[in-house]
Amino acid sequence: MNTLRPIWKNLIFLVSAPSGAGKTTLCDKLQKEFKDIHYAITATTRQPRGDEIDGKSYYFLTMEKFEAMLAEGGFIEHALVHGNRYGSPKAPVVAALEEGCDVLMNVDVQGAAAIREYIRNAPDGDPLKRPLVDIFVVPPSTEVLRHRLVGRGTDSLDVIERRIKQAREEIAHWSEYKYMVVNDDLAEAYDNMRSIILAERHRIENRREEYRG
Repeated sequence: MNTLRPIWKNLIFLVSAPSGAGKTTLCDKLQKEFKDIHYAITATTRQPRGDEIDGKSYYFLTMEKFEAMLAEGGFIEHALVHGNRYGSPKAPVVAALEEGCDVLMNVDVQGAAAIREYIRNAPDGDPLKRPLVDIFVVPPSTEVLRHRLVGRGTDSLDVIERRIKQAREEIAHWSEYKYMVVNDDLAEAYDNMRSIILAERHRIENRREEYRG
């Protein structure tokens, strides 16, 4: 008698959003609920802020270490932002996928485009040649976003206006993503995010089935 044995094809979930839209909060909630999802940590050459912890908040690297990893092909994507380098280390993501975990990546629009390009051009056999599920989180309006940024009390009005301008530029890329989640109500936005993960895990094209007698 043949038995059906589903084989999981691990996924890369990629989340982007303008600053202040709430993507980090949503990703943190996903990480707490879905213990089998590996949360990819970004590397940076900037100094830690507040209570940030190396290896948990970011991988804090010297410029020399970052550039050495870059020369060795150690990043899936990388960028220079305000004089500091940021990048997604490849090794932890590969290790998580090979251990049977899905991966959650919190990256900006530029990083998302680079990851899509990497996966699209990766040869067969590359451990990162996996299904990519990209999600764009947006505020209900730029006015709501401005109100949230002002409420933080961490930036000057000039900085906030620059962030709003950048947010408009990033939101223009919404159609490049498979899903959009409007974060008007956090609980509702989170329910939508988790629904995407559950649905994608059971899409036929994301599963491979083998019959064994």
